[in-house]
Amino acid sequence: MEQQTVKVRMEMRKWGKPATIVEGIDGKSVNLPDLATKLKTYCACGGTSKNNAIILQGDHRDKVKKVLVGYGFPEASIELH
Repeated sequence: MEQQTVKVRMEMRKWGKPATIVEGIDGKSVNLPDLATKLKTYCACGGTSKNNAIILQGDHRDKVKKVLVGYGFPEASIELH
């Protein structure tokens, strides 16, 4: 994987529900729907991939970082917010 900064952040959605948003992954080098499925399975939550971002229901920032490192992303290029 070339050097790209992956941002993993949490934001509050409708009715105060937390959502984890993963941005900055190049859709050309990584199959985003496939990665979203892996993340949803690992975190045991719902979610989607759209607009070059993966949205997971709930706060799963630490778990997502662990999966991305295992997927081949360098740990230094993953930012948790």
